[in-house]
Amino acid sequence: MKASSYSASGTKQADVTLDAAVFGLTPNAELLAQAYRAYLANQRTNNAQTLTRGLVSGGGKKPYRQKGTGRARTGSIRNPIWRGGGITFGPTGLENYSQKLPKKMARAAILQALSAKVDAISIIASFSFDQPSTSAAVATLDQLGANGNIVIIAAESTTATRKSVANIPFVELLEVSRLNGFDLMNADTIIIEQAALDLLTKPVKATKTEAVS
Repeated sequence: MKASSYSASGTKQADVTLDAAVFGLTPNAELLAQAYRAYLANQRTNNAQTLTRGLVSGGGKKPYRQKGTGRARTGSIRNPIWRGGGITFGPTGLENYSQKLPKKMARAAILQALSAKVDAISIIASFSFDQPSTSAAVATLDQLGANGNIVIIAAESTTATRKSVANIPFVELLEVSRLNGFDLMNADTIIIEQAALDLLTKPVKATKTEAVS
């Protein structure tokens, strides 16, 4: 299992062999779907808020007498069944939509997403810039033949590098610690720094060593 490799300037180099323990896994559709939903749920805000009958202004007086009118009895024009009345069981702004995903499941989802997108992965020696330069970042991506939704995985990102890609549409720069299944599954091109690749494979290699010992 190999991936194209490039220098920091975008020059093609010898292909890199990818670790099958990270990039050769069989994706679990249910796990990836759960991680995808959890990411979206955790981005959701609870700004919506409606007024109950106790919060709607007006309605302090009984609109008409209890009996003798032939109409249904009511005590307030702010009753939820009346137009302009309060809302029953509406959002309050206190809802919590977040979902927790165990760390082992989250990491497994990331590795399986990388395995599912292995054909879209390229390795670059380093993707960083000393000074913010959008044109330099675009030139490097063009050298790599990157297109569509692009995810760049870095070991660490500098302010200059983040500013360099900030204004490029459909480009996401992520540190290894911020990887998530959502961005990986939506990516058409994944570019991984060599240092980030080492970080991704290091925990797997450590686990293998512990199992042998």
